[in-house]
Amino acid sequence: MRITNLATLSEKNVINLCDGKDLGYVCDLQLDTDDGRICAIIVPKDQCVFSFGKCDNIIIPWDKVECIGEDAILVRISLSDCACDDHGGRGKGKRRFFKW
Repeated sequence: MRITNLATLSEKNVINLCDGKDLGYVCDLQLDTDDGRICAIIVPKDQCVFSFGKCDNIIIPWDKVECIGEDAILVRISLSDCACDDHGGRGKGKRRFFKW
C-alpha cells in the first residue's frame, strides 16, 4: 500500500475515464468520522464541466476512484453517480468536511 498526504492529492488533476474530461483539482475530502475512511473526493464546480444549478462542489464517491497516479487521479464517473453540495452553505443541510 502506497501512502500519500492530503496536500499531494490536492495537486493532482482529476480525470474522468468515461469521457476523458479534466474535472479539476481535489479541494476537499469527505470522511467517515467513525473509522476515518475517505468517503468521497470533492472538486469545485467552477473547474468542472457538469452543470448542477446552484451547487458549489461535485462530490465523487471514493469507490469511483480507479487510480491515483503521479500526476492525476483517474475516476470513472457518470453524471448520475455525482452528487452536488452547497459547500459554502447557507445554513440548512450543510455537511461537515475536512479542510486543509
